[in-house]
Amino acid sequence: MHCRNNRSHSGCNTSASDSYPDRGGCGCHSLVSLLRLLKVSTLLCLSPVLAYGKGENGNSNFDVFDYIDPFIGTSDGGHSFPGATLPFGMVKAVADTDGANQGGFASDASFVTGFSHTHDSGTGGPGSMGNFPIFIHPACPDDNLTKCSWQESDRSVRWDRESTKAQPGFFSISLNNGVHAEMTVTNHSALYRFSFPEAAPDSLNPVVLVDMADLHHSRHNGTTSVDPHTGRFTGSATFEPSYGVGTYRVHFCADFHGPSIRDTGIWLDDEVRPGKNTVSLNASGSGGAFARFTPPQANGTMDVRVGISFISATQACSNAEKEQPNFDFEDTVARANAAWKEKMGVISLDTSGVSTELQTVFWSGIYRTMISPQDYTGENPLWKSDEPYYDSFYCIWDSFRGIHQLITLVDPLSQSRMVRSLVDIYRHEGYLPDCRMSFCKGLTQGGSNADVLIAEAYLKGIPDVDWDTAYRAVVKDAEVEPENFNVEGRGSLQSWKSLGYIPIHDSNTTAKGLRTRSISRTVEYAYDDFCIAQMAKSMGHDGDYKKYMKRATNWENVFKPNQTSSWRGSNFTGFLQPRNADGTWAYQDPMFCGPYLQPDACLMDENAKETYEGSSWLYTFYVPQDMAKLIRALGGRSKFIDRLSFFHDSGLLNMGNEQAFLPVFQFHYAGRPALSTERAHSYIPRLFNTSVGGLPGNDDSGAMGAFAVFSMLGLYPVHGQDVYLISAPFFKEASIRNRITGNVATIRNINFDPLYKSIYIQNVTRDGKPWTRNWIGHDFFIEGGTLEITLGDKESNWGTRIEDLPPSMSEYRW
Repeated sequence: MHCRNNRSHSGCNTSASDSYPDRGGCGCHSLVSLLRLLKVSTLLCLSPVLAYGKGENGNSNFDVFDYIDPFIGTSDGGHSFPGATLPFGMVKAVADTDGANQGGFASDASFVTGFSHTHDSGTGGPGSMGNFPIFIHPACPDDNLTKCSWQESDRSVRWDRESTKAQPGFFSISLNNGVHAEMTVTNHSALYRFSFPEAAPDSLNPVVLVDMADLHHSRHNGTTSVDPHTGRFTGSATFEPSYGVGTYRVHFCADFHGPSIRDTGIWLDDEVRPGKNTVSLNASGSGGAFARFTPPQANGTMDVRVGISFISATQACSNAEKEQPNFDFEDTVARANAAWKEKMGVISLDTSGVSTELQTVFWSGIYRTMISPQDYTGENPLWKSDEPYYDSFYCIWDSFRGIHQLITLVDPLSQSRMVRSLVDIYRHEGYLPDCRMSFCKGLTQGGSNADVLIAEAYLKGIPDVDWDTAYRAVVKDAEVEPENFNVEGRGSLQSWKSLGYIPIHDSNTTAKGLRTRSISRTVEYAYDDFCIAQMAKSMGHDGDYKKYMKRATNWENVFKPNQTSSWRGSNFTGFLQPRNADGTWAYQDPMFCGPYLQPDACLMDENAKETYEGSSWLYTFYVPQDMAKLIRALGGRSKFIDRLSFFHDSGLLNMGNEQAFLPVFQFHYAGRPALSTERAHSYIPRLFNTSVGGLPGNDDSGAMGAFAVFSMLGLYPVHGQDVYLISAPFFKEASIRNRITGNVATIRNINFDPLYKSIYIQNVTRDGKPWTRNWIGHDFFIEGGTLEITLGDKESNWGTRIEDLPPSMSEYRW
């Protein structure tokens, strides 16, 4: 059980069924010009809106923290980070556990191993960061240092399942050794407050140790020192990223406030050496420094302030001293709270009739999308630049499908800084990243998906970006093969340009990179090129526009019209298939790498197959640029609807991975937006709920949360395009204030049904005028206004005509 704001969590939260009583619980370039003229952004961003919503009685005394639960997704592979952080903050403090600890703390773990200050959220793969954890013993047995436990496996201690509390900027937990730990943060430092509520004062002689380790156990080398007079710990070490190549170096500085220092020293493996000041380690062994203290005063507390830097230990100390000079825990918590409420303040809801469960899913989803990417500006050791530097783009293959769309909506200036950071990475490293963490190049899972993110940011008018350089960056991805396409750019470009697809086991390249994922890379490259084409057209690069639009059709070259599937009960024909370089077809069972047939066989390794983290069943739907032609290729509108419905009903769709998001709403393209709404309501809150396991897969820096938020708003974004697909909202009314223009866009639900029986759109008006298209552009959020959506209990003909359908390269015909 976990407690958040004194509300309990115990496994599966059965209140999910309260939201759906009959369902089980648990279970345009012109915008750019406009924005450049409206240079009013800075002042408008400084005015928070602290009334976020109103309930049934119209009460505006709404505290958003009552509806943010950081523990959602901290078990069952969600890997969410529940600890203390600022929005996009560099330092993230939490108790680290054993088990699946990619986010540091896991609710389904048994032991706490330490408290560390750097984390990522929602990632797959090995644990990320968790550098230089500290640990505290209330005392050593018989006050004998040799009887204390030092190594991680020995010192780990069970934690009180009733004790954990978290809110934005704060985390606390009680350990079974009698230590109660609270923590909060600034951007570059963490502040821990330790108390000993069950200990007699005369038995306390607290020992604080620091371990030169990380969650990944990847240290190459490191040095830590302790000042015998002040107890200050300083240190530096080199570690590996969890999903990339190379190494990174991090530095820390820890100071103490409260009881007096008794003695200091170092420890190596299970040996303690009092009086020694410095310890150095290579890749083997464990060790660090310690300080022992006299019993705390009457209140029984002691504070540990930890500064972090990627430049030097001196800068780590300076960061902490500047940001937290007085060890003022309550003030630091208050400032963190204010930062989070300011970010949330652009959204207001009328939550009349909406369950606490659904409100918590919504606000917690927004919260998690603001944990990463992380603002490391001023901490980049690789190059000097006046541009922002963000890290933990982890990974864009995941985040370009929802996270950055939500940041664009609620915090466009942060999105601007992130895009500027990506462009600056291109300036200094030669390519845009597809994944990046800890100053290292991450693995490229599919296409060059920063192209999609950048093109969309341009189309939606994100300001203050050097768009000429950004355009050169995306064109380089499309034209110049890197030396190692495992970590940047695209591989097999010669085949891509000459054959129009990526052949299986492509030998027509000398670059380093896995010769796998030929199907998924083909369809992703095609969509990347489509997005570049839209940017080219808007910027006046007509030749590039024509070239990349032609390449955007390359998905057709791996579509085999007569291919069938082995799935029982399926009589659908036409699937993506691998091809050899001579044009002949190879074969991969369309079910392969789906939920029912070796789902883990398509990853980043030499033995992986021709799709990535998904089956041909899934990737065959991935043609967002030309859904009209795809629908025809799959047998026409009726068969497409049947096939997409079967895809959902059969369980072939895995909602735990981000490629599944858009297929929920692709019924819009076949003129059946009502079916998209039905699907969204079938997954929320069944798979997206408030239990600690309330996500269908790992959160990937907030991607799962972004999907839930957009689905509940009733405007789902098509990544890489200026398109939001309109469906029935989950709230009576939602308003979003644009931080740049100051205008407010309101989505109002007429005939709102809190039982969610009437979820079918009957008609829509925009500012009082009929709106028949089943999609809308980003200008709605820039210009503001009101979108009124009238609902009923039966499907209507709204949004079903060909002229009402979302944009497509080809014409719709049926």
